Amino acid sequence: MKKYAIAAIGELLWDVLPNAEVLGGAPVNFAYHVTALGAEGIPISTVGNDLRGARAMAELRRRGVETAGISVAEGRPTGYVDIALDTLGVATYSFPAEVAWDCLQVNGFARDLQDRLDAVCFGTLAQRSAESRRTIRDFLDGLRPGTVRIYDVNLRQNFYSREIVESSLNRADILKLSDEELPLLAKLLGLGREKKRLWLKLLLERFGLSLAILTRGSRGSLLLTPAGSSDHSGIILADTADTIGAGDAFTAAVTIGYLGKMALGHINDLANRLAAYVCTRQGAMPDIPETLKMTNGRIAG
Repeated sequence: MKKYAIAAIGELLWDVLPNAEVLGGAPVNFAYHVTALGAEGIPISTVGNDLRGARAMAELRRRGVETAGISVAEGRPTGYVDIALDTLGVATYSFPAEVAWDCLQVNGFARDLQDRLDAVCFGTLAQRSAESRRTIRDFLDGLRPGTVRIYDVNLRQNFYSREIVESSLNRADILKLSDEELPLLAKLLGLGREKKRLWLKLLLERFGLSLAILTRGSRGSLLLTPAGSSDHSGIILADTADTIGAGDAFTAAVTIGYLGKMALGHINDLANRLAAYVCTRQGAMPDIPETLKMTNGRIAG
């Protein structure tokens, strides 16, 4: 059976928490969870020639994640973000400028992937610099026909514009965004005063998307296609460590399920269970129990 090859292109950074520093960045988190779920997850990013860069590469290798698509930029520090957590474990982020992923590079290994990838995930944050924006667009435009492109909106601070969002949507097959991001996107794109499900439907139609994913934190998620939908009410947790990486885990599960042609309801349930589990552990890349792992779009066990 085919083992899906799924890349994620964009930022690699360290999450600097009040009491720890853990590896993160949405594309890297996504690639880790793809790998943990049984597919081949490949991050494409850039680190600095520094201690944080070396630690990042070592950490990914320790976790079994392919690192050949990660390049090294001289004269730029490896990315990091200062994170504050509220009493519910919800994170807010502060990103320094002029870090390594702002001069994102696609090396020879990463470019060779374009002819064999089943899916690629990309976001908005990594496009904040013109150089990285061009790199991401060129990579997406060079993919073989049929490669599924997942746009995880991931709006942060003021690092987005209508042009960036529309260009990304025009290159996407699947859209993933949060309950907080949808009204911002609707206003940015002039979708009017519709309800959230209608906003998603408008996005599907306007950009020819095959799937829209709306995550709502503890209140679950909505998956919407031109032919149907699945609405999940969420999973109640007794304890939450933090929410870092939960959305990336959700997107990874949906991507594998979508490639495996699983039913929407099945995909939605598995993705919610995985994201809920990640919320009970500190950091974006906890070890995943066997009961939540997937192989080629199927639940293990």
